[in-house]
Amino acid sequence: MVTRGAVVTLGAVVTLGAVVTLGAVVTLGAAVVLALPPAAQAATGCFDPAAAITYEQGRIETPALPGGTRVPYELVEAGGFTAYPAKLRTGLCLAPSVAAAKRVARLLGAELWRTAVARAQGRIAMGTIERYDDRPLYWTRLMGTRDIRRWAPRFPISDADRTSLLTTYEYAARGVTSTAFGPGVRRALVSGFDPYQLTNEIRRSNPSGASALQLDGLTFRSGGRTVRIQAVVLPVTWSGFDAGIVEDAFGPHLRPGSRDRADLIMTISQGNRGLMNIEQWAGAWRGGSADNNNEGVAQLIPPAPRRPQPSRTPEFIETTLPYQAMIDAGTGPWPTALNPRICEWAPGTRPAGPVSCHGDGPSAGGQAQAGGGGNYLSNESMYRTNRLRQELGATDIPGGHLHISALVYPTDPLVLIDGTFAADRAATIDQTVALVKAAAAA
Repeated sequence: MVTRGAVVTLGAVVTLGAVVTLGAVVTLGAAVVLALPPAAQAATGCFDPAAAITYEQGRIETPALPGGTRVPYELVEAGGFTAYPAKLRTGLCLAPSVAAAKRVARLLGAELWRTAVARAQGRIAMGTIERYDDRPLYWTRLMGTRDIRRWAPRFPISDADRTSLLTTYEYAARGVTSTAFGPGVRRALVSGFDPYQLTNEIRRSNPSGASALQLDGLTFRSGGRTVRIQAVVLPVTWSGFDAGIVEDAFGPHLRPGSRDRADLIMTISQGNRGLMNIEQWAGAWRGGSADNNNEGVAQLIPPAPRRPQPSRTPEFIETTLPYQAMIDAGTGPWPTALNPRICEWAPGTRPAGPVSCHGDGPSAGGQAQAGGGGNYLSNESMYRTNRLRQELGATDIPGGHLHISALVYPTDPLVLIDGTFAADRAATIDQTVALVKAAAAA
């Protein structure tokens, strides 16, 4: 048995047997795994390869060039995560019921998240690719959700049960179920995003998701107080947002009277190259650009299930982040600024009327077309978190959005990472961490 807080150093793989208490930090030369009994290793024949999967999951087989090696598999292997999809498949095949499968999904999803965070923060060494890389986690988790969709157990499983199983795994593997802060600390909850725009560039990383891995559990002292940051990684899918993942991640820390109530919330995403923009405004309009599932519909941002909604949906919501403290922190290499830009329709003209974009704040009766960061999922993450914050009366909690510098990829499409790319991404992530710390300390 490995108990919480134990540190185990091994040369290859640790087999824990049947009883495992999660939370251990395990240092391995190759991978951190919850090993199943040896007899279970062959039990992987319970999947239907013809079952429907999402457009996003279909990219798993994508090569860098036609006929070349599959980039997702390369990244999973380079990160040291090859054992994780196999472990989930074995666990699902052995599960005697949906309830048992959900326990497997919860445990292995949480293990994947903890391992990715520990690897990113340098507390364990695994794989050959540098530790700031978020892509191994993304593709490993996506392989897991693909396999859950293809799971064909020997007992009946309803669509609702499969959806619940997917949610269980996703929430655990995205850090949503592990955001507890503990007592006696100042609390900051932040989010990053998965890679996106992968159709034309399968190698994409997302420095906001990579920053979340660096920030999760980060604890530091400032002004005589202990500050702790927790982080989650959000999907780049409209359907994921419609299902309420943003509100489920942030809601428990915004409730009145919660013992784990946040002191600051911040959503983070990749923006324009060479800029760190604190967005002043989020807008209520979803532009409908294609997401990772190649889906998108232009519409007002819909309500979230299971969460209270404002009786009158605000067209724009203004940041309450301590943006001047973030700017004054003097971080680099990129300049940090408040972005006041919005785009709006004149009253009663949405969506067919002319759009006016400016930095003068919302006009009386104006209808939102875009916040400072546009009308994609980054804008929506800010809007949803702060709409919920307002509705729950948590107006004393600062909230807002930070857009961070975009990445530039190696010219050779067969090169997954080179020194220039790695240094650029690390610099952007380190500055993001410094800006979040400055906000949390303020």
